[in-house]
Amino acid sequence: MNISILGSTGSIGVQSLDVCRMHGYNVVCLTANTNVEKMESQIREFHPALACLMDEKAAAQLKTRVADTPVKIVSGMEGLVECASYDGADTVLNSVVGMIGLIPTLEAIKAKKTIALANKETLVAGGSIVTRLAAENGVSILPVDSEHSAIFQALQGSPGKKAVKKLILTASGGPFFGKSIGELEAVTPQDALKHPNWNMGAKITIDSATMMNKGLEFIEAKWLFDMPGDAIDIVIHRESVVHSAVVYRDNSVIAQLGVPDMRIPIQYALTYPERLESPVKELSLSDYGRLTFFEPDYKTFKCINVCKKAIELGGVHPAAANGANEESVRLFLGGKIKFTDIAYLNEEAMKNAPDIKNPDLNDVLEADRNAREYVISNYGK
Repeated sequence: MNISILGSTGSIGVQSLDVCRMHGYNVVCLTANTNVEKMESQIREFHPALACLMDEKAAAQLKTRVADTPVKIVSGMEGLVECASYDGADTVLNSVVGMIGLIPTLEAIKAKKTIALANKETLVAGGSIVTRLAAENGVSILPVDSEHSAIFQALQGSPGKKAVKKLILTASGGPFFGKSIGELEAVTPQDALKHPNWNMGAKITIDSATMMNKGLEFIEAKWLFDMPGDAIDIVIHRESVVHSAVVYRDNSVIAQLGVPDMRIPIQYALTYPERLESPVKELSLSDYGRLTFFEPDYKTFKCINVCKKAIELGGVHPAAANGANEESVRLFLGGKIKFTDIAYLNEEAMKNAPDIKNPDLNDVLEADRNAREYVISNYGK
């Protein structure tokens, strides 16, 4: 198998390379943002044909440092797209963070690559465009997120979509489970970055703390599995052992369980429909003793409601919610706004989006841009 990994120096990218290393997969393209040192190390180990750094200055440094290798160094969105559509790749694993992942996903689909998708924003912002294009090109989109992979795995025994009653997305609840809004007013970025179960990048860890990540996953699930919003439930599960579940018409519930390690869903996306030996340890239920489940606190963690409303309104509203969130999280990490401001800004920017029933890519990109500008211009008010 020949794989292009977009976002290879991030948490998901590094764990994806663990899987490739174990099974001897051929990595033909690597991309990252600015991390010259880590990219050089990856190039020297995996010998890709192409490597891209989004930052042009970083790409120039990388080119000098790996001049003794045959790898071609590219940069910017043009380089990212070149890696996403590279002729020698069978599968494109997209693990870049943020809205920047949408265009390379679309280009990979046009090039008829199998998509292993870890970039939430692809489906959150451009769900209708992406799924339609994938259907037109006969391209499979295989989920890498642990929750969507769990649902995908639980659906393998389904006799058809009519057999499915609803989906259950589980959520860890993040570091602030059980806290009130008042208790969250003064939390710092350092507090929010302490996730109880998962080791992730800063942006997605903050999204977990606000529970925006579960709202984004709610939108993703709608597009991945073609399910209405009222057939998708969210349940807090602190131990992160039950990764999600499917409820069938006969009220049987099929769930996927495992230790909280992203290499399981990453590997399944790459090996599907096969199951191979994994670098992840076996789950011992007796070690856990008990598993707990709770209803989400929608009054405190309002970001979930923002996403539910966005999918109800449709059009570019999900793209606006996502774009606003990226800016809000950036401002919070920079100490510019309070933790509780994130949900407020996301909601206001989402409600401010225009009502466009059948958006095209330009509509989505404009809604994203306008939502970011809204947050930046209103965060101090």
